[in-house]
Amino acid sequence: MAVTSGKRQASGLTRSALRRAGEQGLLCEEDVVALPMDVGYRGPTACAAAGITYRQLDYWARTGLVGPSVRQDDGRGGPPLYSVRDILILKVVKRLIDTGISVQQIRTAVEHLRRRDTADIAQITLMSDGISVYECTTPDEVVELLQRGQGVFGIALGRVWREVEGRLSELPGEHLPQPADAHPGDELARRRRERRIG
Repeated sequence: MAVTSGKRQASGLTRSALRRAGEQGLLCEEDVVALPMDVGYRGPTACAAAGITYRQLDYWARTGLVGPSVRQDDGRGGPPLYSVRDILILKVVKRLIDTGISVQQIRTAVEHLRRRDTADIAQITLMSDGISVYECTTPDEVVELLQRGQGVFGIALGRVWREVEGRLSELPGEHLPQPADAHPGDELARRRRERRIG
């Protein structure tokens, strides 16, 4: 009888965990559309899209937490430019800091996200118990952490990607020049793109 009671309790925990995960939007399995890689965003645009201050952006770049990957500030070629992926990570860092996660854990999460393909990122939900950060790639993993009490809060990266994508569609970006060794056929595509952008 105790076994049946235990199964009922576990089933109840699973339903409760599924409900909580659904309410929080943690069972995210969205496909994201990769934005053009030949576009970079200046610091103020990155701040607006990520919901951070310029002071935070500057500090995180100087400390190596999250910096511009499209164009570094090398003193020669214009302002630093951030990619969509950089801005996504900036937004995730802000959310993790707001929930009290240690900078050491945030650095670990950032390094891990940098190694993932863009297509994979949309399938990840970061969960935390306030101390550690866990990566979940399936709804079952999210539910398991919630059942064990290790998932106090979570961030579905597919949702964050959509938020960043929506915000960037309203903000200015800079198209980067094609490399000199680009295929000659790319010239026509470049001209069409320039004509559309104006």
